[in-house]
Amino acid sequence: MLTCQKSLFQLPESVSYLNCSYLSPQLRSVEAAGIAAVSGKNHPFAIQINDFFEPVQRLKHLFAQVIQTTDNERIAIIPSVSYGMATVARNLQLQAGDNIIVAEDQFPSNIYAWQRLTENARANLRIVHAPDSAQRTQAWNDAILQHIDDRTRMVAIGSVHWTDGTLFDLKAIRQKTREIGALLVIDGTQSVGALPINVGDLQPDALICAGYKWLLGPYAIGLAYYGPHFDNGVPIEENWINRRHSEDFKNLVSYESAYQLGAARYAVGEQSNFILVPMLTAALEQLLQWNVAAIQAYTRQLSAQPVAQLIEMGAQAEIAADRCGHLFGIRIQERDFDFQKLQAELAERQVFVSFRGNAIRVSPHVYNEAKDFEQLIKSFEMARRPALTPVP
Repeated sequence: MLTCQKSLFQLPESVSYLNCSYLSPQLRSVEAAGIAAVSGKNHPFAIQINDFFEPVQRLKHLFAQVIQTTDNERIAIIPSVSYGMATVARNLQLQAGDNIIVAEDQFPSNIYAWQRLTENARANLRIVHAPDSAQRTQAWNDAILQHIDDRTRMVAIGSVHWTDGTLFDLKAIRQKTREIGALLVIDGTQSVGALPINVGDLQPDALICAGYKWLLGPYAIGLAYYGPHFDNGVPIEENWINRRHSEDFKNLVSYESAYQLGAARYAVGEQSNFILVPMLTAALEQLLQWNVAAIQAYTRQLSAQPVAQLIEMGAQAEIAADRCGHLFGIRIQERDFDFQKLQAELAERQVFVSFRGNAIRVSPHVYNEAKDFEQLIKSFEMARRPALTPVP
């Protein structure tokens, strides 16, 4: 069973960082990899041709293990989620009257491409709104399934909602999209690395992840999986290293029309990034050593009792079965809590969470321990309004 791993990071003891969904802290091993990589450019004569290719293949192999697929060649190195989504948009054919389905308040990088695409094609962007329901997660998933019809060409959704951790039923959505021949494109940024996903079983058409959150890597590098639908697609850019025989530097002027295998055509230019690739590699090595399922189990166990306490105090949260351990939303009513007082208490105690939409987003990781949640609970207690005494 996984125990607290705070010693592998450099977080101050005075800080309760419950905000990995904003930006992960850096592992010591990732920092060391980055420092070594920066120093490596001091001796460019030591950088060999294999250094452009082998580290990238190693990174793709590790990510394939994280998402549980055996097909490394379906992985591409990308700089951002928006880049990965732009690749999807470039290879999705829409007709007037078709529709793309998204969830309400999705992260902008998984919205803007579809807004432009549907507008240009005179198609429809269907936004499935979050229900005002006691069983919010189930009701929202049901609504998404009901919106899928024979004119749906794609469902583009996160595996969890980025503002509050709502769990989307990807298996049910995949089944429905497969029945009508629509694509399923997943933004895994707020789940992959902390919540298990089995791409081999689920078979999404694309899974796109930024690297700086739950993959514990640096900013400006991410990873994407592209399924068979994209095997003969058109990339955003035409860079040299994505073409066949690019390993042969002497003959790069013998221009090659064929691409490297699988999803390599969709990788960003300069994908061999000699600094970010080794840093993200070190992060994924550590994730795999911990095991993603163990990370989820640790955060579930750590957060279960504190969430129960918050509910008893009058806050709202999804039931345990509909809630992730690593990312969840707490909602409060002004009649029960003084919101400005809560913000002040959190700041004074150096408790870091995020405020997204109408939720207080809490996102622990394996560097957190019970005392972090104790500080969170104390902040809520101090901001709790006195119960009104009934008038006789």
